[in-house]
Amino acid sequence: MIKVGIVGYGNLGRGVEANLKLANDMELVGIFSRRDPASLDTQAPAYYYDDLDQFTDKIDVLILCGGSRTDIPKQGPELAQKFNTVDAYDNHSNMSHYYQDMQAATQAGNKLAIIATGWDPGLFSLNRLMGAAILPQGNTYTFWGKGLSQGHGDAVRGVDGVADAVQYTIPNQDLMADIREGKEVAYDSHSAHKREVYAVLADGADPDQVREAIVTMPDYFQGYETTVHFISAEELKANHQGLPHGGHVIRSGQTSPEAHQVYEFSLDLASNPEFTAAVNVAYARAAARLAKEGVTGVQTVFDVAPKYLSSRPIAELIADLL
Repeated sequence: MIKVGIVGYGNLGRGVEANLKLANDMELVGIFSRRDPASLDTQAPAYYYDDLDQFTDKIDVLILCGGSRTDIPKQGPELAQKFNTVDAYDNHSNMSHYYQDMQAATQAGNKLAIIATGWDPGLFSLNRLMGAAILPQGNTYTFWGKGLSQGHGDAVRGVDGVADAVQYTIPNQDLMADIREGKEVAYDSHSAHKREVYAVLADGADPDQVREAIVTMPDYFQGYETTVHFISAEELKANHQGLPHGGHVIRSGQTSPEAHQVYEFSLDLASNPEFTAAVNVAYARAAARLAKEGVTGVQTVFDVAPKYLSSRPIAELIADLL
């Protein structure tokens, strides 16, 4: 059995816990949180984050479920010196820097880390690579949504004056249709999407200051058409508790002047965090197996062979799926 620890117990952490129950080769050792373990709504063993040092020889891999804005950049390098780790870090613009930080940490501790294993980055990244490799003459387009973004929601909730919030990403459907038809389009991620925020103000907060802080936030909202709605906590709870998401990676290209080809990968998710967690769990299996083989350092979805994600023997995979 692969012994797993969960760090952080928000939506993603709960999703990992649920997915581990479906994995017959994995065992949850414990949940580690900065909150009082007794306050967590779980039947699993729960501990304070600071208790992790007591588990270095009891856990094969940690799945890091904190936010990408402040939690994982600190916790990732800190924990990767002591544990094999998997995370869903999703700040695309800072990925190279985070990769370098994790490389230094894993080398210092002789450990393995697989980073950015959600669906974007993660599965979408892998399919961007595949599409471009197969159709070198062409263009790749990524569309997110319509759906609720965990990372962007976490970023909004970190703004001074925000008590709670969610954020929806809305793709340009007309632009997607033109790409599928092989038309030349002017695409950039900012013009291809709108962002819609629903936020609950903290007592005494200035809505104009809060709105300005959100729409000008680098890496998350700056450059996008962003609408901020201020609503009550009751309305947020009543109308914005679902966690749907999804999107498309489309590679439009030619294999000859007469042959227009479209490579498309898409996801339609009822629960963004539960699906992201499912990806994390599969890559945690890979991390444990690779570490057992003596692999150390940082890996990404570009590095990990698909066979490591499955609980089934390679002979079965070849017979049933190849």
